[in-house]
Amino acid sequence: MRAEMQSPPSGFADRWAVQPAAAPTRQGGPQVTVEQALYLIRSSLLTLNDANRSGNYSVLRDLAAPEFQARNSAADLALAFSDLRARKFDLFGAALLAPRLSAAPNVNGRGMLRLSGTIPTRPLQIDFDLMFQDVGGSWRLHGLSVATPAAAAEATSPQAEASKH
Repeated sequence: MRAEMQSPPSGFADRWAVQPAAAPTRQGGPQVTVEQALYLIRSSLLTLNDANRSGNYSVLRDLAAPEFQARNSAADLALAFSDLRARKFDLFGAALLAPRLSAAPNVNGRGMLRLSGTIPTRPLQIDFDLMFQDVGGSWRLHGLSVATPAAAAEATSPQAEASKH
């Protein structure tokens, strides 16, 4: 007797499915799958969110690449993200919504992976620019920038406009 996986009856799994293709990288460099990129974005933003909520930036710093650790103390990170913390801006949208990348995951000539884009939260969106360094076969945070501008207005369909009148 053999066990077979069946598709779930609802479309829930399909809604969260990610294409398994690897993203293009520099020739000979490490390949980065869409799943890896999604994980790196979410884990970095949620770790920052935990640091903002607790006021303790040690874990964020300790999980980062050695160069990041050398450049940033936990106190430096607390100062850098004091605005987000003071506004009590919750980055939980990173766990719930798919990021919109501004470019395909890219490994530059120095072997750094850059992931930039937006998490479409409302009324403020989350803009992120993350840089990772391969340390012992694991991508570790090397640079982090987060902004929360007003979300762009969504285009409305002609039917939606007609139903308003």
